[in-house]
Amino acid sequence: MRSRILRAILVAVAVTGIVLGLPLGYTALRLVDDSAHGDLASRAQRIAALIDDQIAGGSEIDLRPAEVGVPVGGHLVVTSPDEVRELGEALAEDALSVEVPIAQQGTVRLEVSARPMRTDQYRMAALVVLLLVLSVGTGTVVATVTAQKLARPLRHVASRAARLGAGDFRADPRRHDIEELDRLAEALDRSAVALAQLVQRERELVGDVSHQLRSRLTALQLRLEALAEHPEPETAGEARAALEQAERLTEVLNELLAAARAARAIDAEPLDLHGELTAIAEEWREQLKREGRGLRVRVPEGLLARATPARLREAIGVLLDNALRHGEGQVQVTARSDDGTVVVEVADGGSGVPDELAGHIFERGVSGGGSFGVGLALARALVDADGGRLELSTARPATFAVFLPVPKAEDVLGVTWRTDVTPR
Repeated sequence: MRSRILRAILVAVAVTGIVLGLPLGYTALRLVDDSAHGDLASRAQRIAALIDDQIAGGSEIDLRPAEVGVPVGGHLVVTSPDEVRELGEALAEDALSVEVPIAQQGTVRLEVSARPMRTDQYRMAALVVLLLVLSVGTGTVVATVTAQKLARPLRHVASRAARLGAGDFRADPRRHDIEELDRLAEALDRSAVALAQLVQRERELVGDVSHQLRSRLTALQLRLEALAEHPEPETAGEARAALEQAERLTEVLNELLAAARAARAIDAEPLDLHGELTAIAEEWREQLKREGRGLRVRVPEGLLARATPARLREAIGVLLDNALRHGEGQVQVTARSDDGTVVVEVADGGSGVPDELAGHIFERGVSGGGSFGVGLALARALVDADGGRLELSTARPATFAVFLPVPKAEDVLGVTWRTDVTPR
């Protein structure tokens, strides 16, 4: 995009330079030529007037008084009916001459070398070219700066759209003072809110449906197991057959839910949590610093977890934003491996979560600080989409724990492992 904008501006500058430069150069050359001819014609007219006065007075033509009007190296030729008089040496080719009439049937021709005029024309042409080069150079600098200023917000908006498609639903407050791009950014923010709510409703619906189906199937299996003990063989046989169908239905339900979770986590990949969490923390460190608070990250190097980068960034961002808005003191982000699961904890030194909210903190619309109560519910849904879970591990101080699955063997085949350079 930047190269296209740059080319368009440079083409406009080049066309403008050509359209203005050619007429300007031609006009400058004509001015030098007209100025030289005008000066020579003025001298020739003064000499002709002097000769007219001599003839009118009845005296012979004398060219000595006319020497002051002849330029250095010039050649004066006075032609009358009786004679031809010359002053100076005749010039070779490339001479500039002017001829004016005398009142008494004659002419005065004044010639000078055209080299001074050509030199002035060359200088004027060089000046015009220099001005064109400066204008094109200035236009190039302005075009480069303008292209960068226009391309930077476009790249940012494109990146924002890409993050939105990857599941990063955080609002982006950055604006560019460009009406069209700002409207697009606002539309992306509204889309992010709508998609976040849609994702949350989808997760809630799947959870509710799976819970209800499991509960009903469990109750049905218990009834069928009791009925299978019926003393009548035919009734017991039908009950056992129905029980087998219920068990198959339970297996199908489990497979469908597992497939749905796998489809949601299709972009999940092995992540180095040390680098990922450090990068996420850097985005929030300055905001906490402005509030006089610190942010500490303690993550062992080489700790891997399976997650989607955008979803993890969104979920941890929600927890850090929650700590910034409702917590106090230093915020700590830690990660550890625990029995085949990776646990990421975000804690602060505030008063914690009130008892009346602790059991409902992840429900949509529940908030203790006047917000909309969407962030924690969305964070839980995103973590759940990657096959993990988000819990409030301790209410005082508030500590949220993200449990992520450990990558399987087939997930880490393409991962570049750290090489231990120390001999064992």
